[in-house]
Amino acid sequence: MIRFFDIIFSGIAIIILIPFMIPIIIGLKLTGEHYVFYEQKRIGRYGREFELLKFATMLKESPNLPGGLFTSINDPRMLPMGKFLRKTKINELPQLINIFIGQMSIVGYRPTVREHFNAYPDCVKQKLYHSKPGLTGIGSIVFRNEEEILQQFEDKNKYHQNVIIPYKAMLESWYIDNRSLFVYFKIIVVTINVLLNHKTGIWKKYFCDIPPVPHELKSYI
Repeated sequence: MIRFFDIIFSGIAIIILIPFMIPIIIGLKLTGEHYVFYEQKRIGRYGREFELLKFATMLKESPNLPGGLFTSINDPRMLPMGKFLRKTKINELPQLINIFIGQMSIVGYRPTVREHFNAYPDCVKQKLYHSKPGLTGIGSIVFRNEEEILQQFEDKNKYHQNVIIPYKAMLESWYIDNRSLFVYFKIIVVTINVLLNHKTGIWKKYFCDIPPVPHELKSYI
């Protein structure tokens, strides 16, 4: 049933949003490095890698430049349109194609690069193995400002590995354990609210049964 709604919602969204995406495509072709889409290998269902699509926001070689996989607010690797596309989450829209062809769901755990996926505990990886990653999910909602959180720390990788990944693993595990059509629609509704009001804490009301926020994160999320 969830796959049915994934196809319907992503198909309708693609048709409706095409006219709005054309100016973005033109803008990206005329600025920066003149490429439109950024493809990155992420881990999906059954542990298989797939090419996750985004609108280009960073230099092609950014993962190999200072900063690596982490992005700062005023990152010098950012393309001219990159900051706007990332802040509004418009850069994520091409993933509607990933959803439509069955590589992703609208709701699920957020697909990660293999390095971050491997940092999850084995019990969590086993749960994710049989599930599709999503465009949004409880992890995406709670860590909607992950880039801003990481700016507070000089050693971003250490904080990400020791604090963010363990809690994110618990959240993704919670979703798998509580997955249902009701939770699917609830996450979609809360995601829309979060996109319209970035600082809202409404998710705490609607998901009061998720694993408690660790004290190291309480002042940030």
